[in-house]
Amino acid sequence: MTIQAFHVEAFSSNRGAGNPAGVVLDAQLLTESEMQAIARSVGFNETVFILPSDRADIQFRYFTPGHEVNLCGHATIAAFVTLNARGLLPAKTPARALTFETKAGILTATVETTESGNVLVEMTQSPARFEKFGGDRAALSAALNIKEEDIHPTLPLLYGSTGLWTLVVPVLDLSVIRRMKPSNQDFPGILLEMPGASIHPFCLETIDPEAVMHARHFSSPRSGTIEDPVTGTASGVLGAYYREYIHGAQDESPLIVEQGQEIGRDGRVKVWAIKNDDSYAVRIAGAGCIVGALNLNSCS
Repeated sequence: MTIQAFHVEAFSSNRGAGNPAGVVLDAQLLTESEMQAIARSVGFNETVFILPSDRADIQFRYFTPGHEVNLCGHATIAAFVTLNARGLLPAKTPARALTFETKAGILTATVETTESGNVLVEMTQSPARFEKFGGDRAALSAALNIKEEDIHPTLPLLYGSTGLWTLVVPVLDLSVIRRMKPSNQDFPGILLEMPGASIHPFCLETIDPEAVMHARHFSSPRSGTIEDPVTGTASGVLGAYYREYIHGAQDESPLIVEQGQEIGRDGRVKVWAIKNDDSYAVRIAGAGCIVGALNLNSCS
């Protein structure tokens, strides 16, 4: 059986920028092993498979080339951009956001076309969670090809999740970010509390004056990829981290996170992190555009 996967750029309205994702419509007849094989063939950091849901308007499953993940921000953006372009968005009233089922829970999204013609998707994520990192900072620095003193001296090293765990690593400036060369295979031996987590370094120095943080994202080795160009879930984590540990827990204004410039994939993520009791309600937004389609064999 031949399966069509759309190639969509997320967190950018321009081809060749942002984060590419694969999108497979009408995936309900595919087995899990077939989805995994398709994701491996597509080769992007994530491919999203769209299925019906009896709990929400629609269901998404996300696969890296190596394994299934609970949630993926850029693939969610890509999925809604594709559904919108194909006229397949579930019907809704203007006052009701779309609901979508994921393994991270039932989340919501809105889709709008801007005056310039770009499609903008806004989505919620799971409430932000943080856990202490108790690993070896020197080993972590070596795995990123930086020095231990390049890590920010006062901001905390923490695992964070809005649906997918990553280690947030604050560093001094852009020069540190730019010279990183990750040894992904070493991550599980350093991230002892969460050996399957990715690593998300960031700094407060930015290229775009409208951005407040500049980041990179290095994949868990089990994903089969090295670096994610522009990361939605980790940007959501950064938004909550910024509000809790850097500036303004009660500030509800959006933040801009820039990512991907080091690998020629310039992208922007808009993030809201709203304090809610002992956690943060997080949502992100980004543009997207369809590049083309790939025809693949579903056999595993």
